[in-house]
Amino acid sequence: MATPSPRPSGYWYGTDRPGAVEVLEALRGYRTAEQAVRRRTRESMGMGEKDVQALRHLMEADRAGEPLTPRMLATKLGISSASTTALLDRLARSGHVERRPHPTDRRSLVIVATHEADCEIRATLGQMHERMHAAAARLGPEQAATVVAFLHEMSAAVDPEGTATADRHR
Repeated sequence: MATPSPRPSGYWYGTDRPGAVEVLEALRGYRTAEQAVRRRTRESMGMGEKDVQALRHLMEADRAGEPLTPRMLATKLGISSASTTALLDRLARSGHVERRPHPTDRRSLVIVATHEADCEIRATLGQMHERMHAAAARLGPEQAATVVAFLHEMSAAVDPEGTATADRHR
């Protein structure tokens, strides 16, 4: 009877570079924790994932001074125009978004997150964001540069076409 070979401790990464495995496992732990807080946020706000993503995109656009049309939001969310209409109807009924005339194109609308939505998200996520900022602020300049470079490299490794980064900057 053959004895089973021991399982490597590096999940699918292998064990030839234990430092790399430890970093990747820590990154996986962070992603798991972030997914859990996103789920709890959706549950506490009574929203689906796309609803919360839409609010995030709208708030980012507002901070950047770049209004979003329903079509632009649909592209960012990767959903159809019909699904976008249903999502926006739902968010408007709940008081999270408003449809307003486009400032330069009278045939179009822009979608904005309401002040109440901004306050609700800040109340829900504010303490977590403060803890994240405090953890990042404890890094020295060289450590911060190393972490930033590593995260950019990881982003490129998991999304070689750069679609996630491109979506963030659209």
